[in-house]
Amino acid sequence: MPARIPRATYRLQLHKDFTFADARRILPYLERLGISDVYLSPPFQAVAGSTHGYNLVAHDRLSAELGGEENFRALASELRSRAMGCVVDFVPNHMGIAGGENRLWEDVLENGLSSRFADFFDIEWQPLKRSLDGKVLLPTLGDQYGRVLENGELKLERTHGRILLRYYERVFPVSPKSLTPLLERATRLTELPEDHPDRMEFESIALSARNLPDAADSDLAARRTRAREKEVLRRRLRTLSQSSAEVGAALDAVIAEYNAPDNVDLLDELIQRQNYRLAFWRVAGEEINYRRFFDINDLAALRMEDPAVFEETHGLLFDLVEEGLVTGVRLDHTDGLYDPLGYFRALQERRARQAGEEARDLPLYVVAEKILEPGETLPDRWPIHGTTGYDFLAQLNGVFVKRDVEGDFSALYRRFTGETQPYEELLYEGKRLIMRSALASEINVLAERLERLAEADRRSRDFTLTALRTAIIETIACFPVYRTYVRPDGTRERADNGHIEKAIRGAKRRARELSPAVFDFLAEVLRARDGRYLDFALKFQQVTGPVTAKGAEDTAFYRFARLVSLNEVGGDPGHFGMPLEDFHKEAARRANKWPHAMIATSTHDTKRGEDTRARINVLTELHDSWVAYLSSWGRLARSYARDVEDVRAPSLADEYLFYQNVLGAWPLDGNFDGFADRLVDYMMKAIREAKRFTSWTNQNVEYEEGVEAFVRGMLADEAFTRDMTALHERVSPYGAQNGLSQVLVKFTAPGVPDTYQGSEVWNQSLVDPDNRRPVDYAKLEEFTRQIDGGQDDKIGLADRLLQAYEDGGVKLLVSHVALNARREHATLFSEGDYVPLDAGEHVVAFARALGKQAAVVLAPRLTLTLTKGQAPWALGDGWSDLSVPMPTSGTYVNVFTGEQHAVGRGKILRLADVFAHFPLALLIRA
Repeated sequence: MPARIPRATYRLQLHKDFTFADARRILPYLERLGISDVYLSPPFQAVAGSTHGYNLVAHDRLSAELGGEENFRALASELRSRAMGCVVDFVPNHMGIAGGENRLWEDVLENGLSSRFADFFDIEWQPLKRSLDGKVLLPTLGDQYGRVLENGELKLERTHGRILLRYYERVFPVSPKSLTPLLERATRLTELPEDHPDRMEFESIALSARNLPDAADSDLAARRTRAREKEVLRRRLRTLSQSSAEVGAALDAVIAEYNAPDNVDLLDELIQRQNYRLAFWRVAGEEINYRRFFDINDLAALRMEDPAVFEETHGLLFDLVEEGLVTGVRLDHTDGLYDPLGYFRALQERRARQAGEEARDLPLYVVAEKILEPGETLPDRWPIHGTTGYDFLAQLNGVFVKRDVEGDFSALYRRFTGETQPYEELLYEGKRLIMRSALASEINVLAERLERLAEADRRSRDFTLTALRTAIIETIACFPVYRTYVRPDGTRERADNGHIEKAIRGAKRRARELSPAVFDFLAEVLRARDGRYLDFALKFQQVTGPVTAKGAEDTAFYRFARLVSLNEVGGDPGHFGMPLEDFHKEAARRANKWPHAMIATSTHDTKRGEDTRARINVLTELHDSWVAYLSSWGRLARSYARDVEDVRAPSLADEYLFYQNVLGAWPLDGNFDGFADRLVDYMMKAIREAKRFTSWTNQNVEYEEGVEAFVRGMLADEAFTRDMTALHERVSPYGAQNGLSQVLVKFTAPGVPDTYQGSEVWNQSLVDPDNRRPVDYAKLEEFTRQIDGGQDDKIGLADRLLQAYEDGGVKLLVSHVALNARREHATLFSEGDYVPLDAGEHVVAFARALGKQAAVVLAPRLTLTLTKGQAPWALGDGWSDLSVPMPTSGTYVNVFTGEQHAVGRGKILRLADVFAHFPLALLIRA
C-alpha cells in the first residue's frame, strides 16, 4: 500500500508549555480550518527543558515533558477518529549529549572504545593529536583545565553507589577500571578485620575493577565481558556501601583525599585515566574529535550508516508507524548523513517489510530537510516524497520582488553602507571564516586523512599537510552546493562531478600561490574512482553542508543587507527576485517529479515570518521614497550611534539591516508592548552571527551595548516613529496583498502545503526565538466561526475583513477557504496538471487541471506599482482592460466571493470582473 499522502499539514512546536494534550485540544479547530495532518516537532525524549526537541537523548521514549506515551496515544487516537494524520519530525543525524541524560553517550564516556555504543557516534578515536587516542574530547570547562582543577572546581562524589566526577551542574561518569587505586586504598582504610565478610567483599570488588578488560580492547567479546562485569561490580559496590557503614565511610574518606586541595595530582591522575579529556570550551573549534551538528558541542553526530545504529534508533518510530499512530516522517538535516540515499532506502524497506509490501511503492510518507541552491534539483532516485519546502519558499518569495530596480538598490546599499562586496564574495569569506574557527577541527580531520592518502602515492607524497588543508578550505569555500552524494558503492549523482569541477576551478583561481597539482589531487580523490579514496569523499561530503550553512545562513546572511527579505533559508540574496516564467517552470517540474513534496512559506527555522518578508519586498516598488527616508534617518541616527574602539556602533550595514527589520515587523495591530525588546534581541543575534564586531564566542560588550542603545533610542525617537508609521501605513496594504497572494499560491500549487503555527493570520515575526511565541488559538477559533457564519454573504464578509485587514481575519479567510476548497477537490490539487497562464506581469496566474476538473488561481503581485499607490487594493477598474486566458470554457465560481463567471468560447476573463470585490481569486470550474 502506498503511503498516506497529507492534503495539508500544520506545524506545531511542542515544548513543556505546549504539550501533546495541548495539541489534542486544538484538533477541532485545525480540522475546521482544513488541515489533514498535524506535523509535530520531534516528540521523542529530549534534554530536560528543551524548547525544540532536536537535542533528543532517547529515540526509544516519547518525551515525558510533552506528556509521555499515554498523552501521545490520546492525541494520535483523536487524530485517527477525525481521519487526520500525524507527521513527526525525526532526527537521524545527531543526539543531545548534555546533562548526562543520554545513556548511549554516557556509556561511551564511561567505557571508551569498549562501549557497545562506541561505534554509534561519529568519533575520531585516533585523531591528529595523539594524546587523544582512544579518548573523546569534552570542551565543557569554563577555563583552562589546570586552572579549573587547581581551583577545586572538579570534584569526585559518591551518589547511589556510583563514584562520579562533578563540574558544577555537569556530572561525568568514571571508568570503573580507573577506580582501582581508589578502591584499593579504601579497602586499606576500612576499620573492618581482614577476615570480615564485608572487607573480603570489598577487596574482591577492587580486584574485579583491576581485572576488567582495558577500554582500548574493543573486540566484541571484550566489550561484552566488560559491559557485564562492570554492571556486576557496580551492583556489588552499591549494595556493600549501603549495607556497611564502614565501607561507606572508607570510600568517603578516600574521595575526600582525592578532592583535597593538596592532592590535586592524585585527582589529576584519575581524570587522565578516563576515556574522555576535559578541556576549555574554546579548544572545541580546533581539537574536538567527534562530529557535531554544525558547531554545537552538545549535539553529537550518529553513524546512521551502521545497521546497528539504525535498528537501535528506529524501533519506537516504526512501532508507532505500524500502529497507525504516525503516518509520515519529516527528516532533519539529512545532508549530515554519510549516505542519505542508503538511509532513505532503509526507511522505506523497513516499512515495506513491516507491511509485507514492496518498497518501490514508497509505503511511508517521507520528506527531507534539504536545502537546494538555485538551479539545483533533488536527486530523482531518492525514495522520498520531496523536500520540506525551502526551495518553494525562496522561489515564491522572489516573485514579489520588483527585479528591474536591482541596480538602484545595489547602488543605494553601497552609498549608505560603504559595502561594495557582492554576496558571492561575502559567502566565500563566511565559509572560510567558519573553517578557520567554529569548524576548524572538522577541517583538520579531513586534512589529516587526505595527507595519509597523499603519502601512499609517489606522485602526491610531497604535498604538505598545510598545502592539503589549504586546498580543502579553498575548495569547500568555492563549493556551489551544500554537498555531493557519492555512495559507499562508488555510485554518485549525475551533477556531482560538475559541482566538484566548478569548486576546484574556483579554488585554483583564488589560491594561485598553491600548486595546481594539489587541487588536481584533491579533485581525483573527491571523484573517488579509486576505491582507496571513497571513504574520504564520503566524509568530505558531510563537512561541506555544515560549512555552507554556517557560512551562509549564519554569517553572510547577516553581513549582506541589500534587501533582507531575500536572506532566507533556501534562497540566494545575490539573486534579486525570480522571474514569473522561472517560477512557473519550477512549479511544473514539481508537479511532474515531486507532486507530494512539502511546500512552505514559514517554518521554525526561517529568518523572518512570511508576512515580514512580504512587506519588506514592497520596498522594491518604493525606491525613491526609501532613499528619502534613509537620508532622514541617517541624520537622526547620529544622535544615537556611538564610537566603540574606532568602530561605529552600529555599523552602517547593521543600521541598514535594522531599518528594514523594523518596517517588516512593525505591529499591524498598533500594540508595541515588548517591540523594542524584540528588536534588541534580533539585533543582538544579527551582529553576533555576522561576526564582524562581536560574536557568540567573543562578545564585544561595548559594541553590543552601543547597538542596544541605538535601537532603543531610535524606537523612542518621535521623529523616527512618526516617519516609520507613515512609511508603514503606505507600505502595509501592499505587503498584506503580497502575503495573501503567497498563501493562496501555496495552498493551490503542486505539493503538500504546510502552515507554520499561527501563520494562518499575519506572521510578522523575526528569527527564532521570536517566531516561536505562543499562538492564541481561542482567538483563531472564534475568527473561524465568524467566517463560517458569514457564508450567506460572501462578498460582504470578504469586504469587511479586507477593510479591517490589520487584525489578520482576511488572511484567515483566504487560508480557511482555500484549504477547504483543497479538501473538496483533493484529487485535482494533488494530481492535477500545472498550467501557467499569462495574465500579465501583475498576476501569478495558473490552472490546475485533471480531466474535466479545473481550478484557476489569480494572485496579484507588485500592486503598488499597478495602482501607482493611489488605492490600497487592486480592485475593479484598477485592472483596466487586462484579462486572463482560461484553460476551458464554462462557469467558474470564485470561492472567496461566491461570484460566478461565465467563460465563453473565447476563453477570456477580464481581471476587472474577477477582482471587482476582492483582490484574489480561486476559480473552480462548476
